Amino acid sequence: MQLTFLGTRGYIEAATRRHRRHSAALVASRGARIMIDCGEDWLGRLPALRPQAILVTHAHPDHAGGLRHGAPCPIFATADTWAALGETVTDRRLIRPRSLIRIRGISVEAFPVEHSLRAPAVGYRVSASGRAIFYVPDLVFIRDRHEALAGVRLYVGDGASLTRPLIRRRGPALIGHASVATQLVWCEREAVPAAVFTHCGTEIVSADGRCIAARIRAMGRDHGVQARVAHDGLRLQL
Repeated sequence: MQLTFLGTRGYIEAATRRHRRHSAALVASRGARIMIDCGEDWLGRLPALRPQAILVTHAHPDHAGGLRHGAPCPIFATADTWAALGETVTDRRLIRPRSLIRIRGISVEAFPVEHSLRAPAVGYRVSASGRAIFYVPDLVFIRDRHEALAGVRLYVGDGASLTRPLIRRRGPALIGHASVATQLVWCEREAVPAAVFTHCGTEIVSADGRCIAARIRAMGRDHGVQARVAHDGLRLQL
């Protein structure tokens, strides 16, 4: 299984050569090509990527805005996400949380996460050739974290903030972003050996690349996790 980071920038104004486009990824295995998320700055660029299916984590513009003119392949999302997106997409496929499906030979399971009330989000556990990753670019926490991360080789998480969670309370709900530091604790507790952070916020995008990479590697070592920052075009073989 190969994972390519097509884009790694969050919904921020700052952009660099390494973090130019909204966070999106491509999973490839034995001829299958599944894209995860398609933000508004991907509008019109899908034919060149040739995805055979697209998974959407939630309906915020930096994750689904590139789909408002449709796509050349089926699009998979939860009922909450389809309700928020409306009728802009024709080839709509429903994915139910905690229900394992196979898309072109790749196993996919959606896990609900806390992130937004208006755009409820999920993270995707994606498995192929006996190896699993968990991709969740926006979250406060994972509701069924132990099940989501069991046996996962790579956690791909939210890079909006390094050490200070960006969280607000709306009634009983929490919305926003967990810090990189918090997510590394989760990986340590669930024995996930490696983590890569995408959906990068200003704290990462505007910093010196070498310094921020060294800092995140050091944070990971404190928890026994091999940690790094993703950048546009990064390709990992799993």
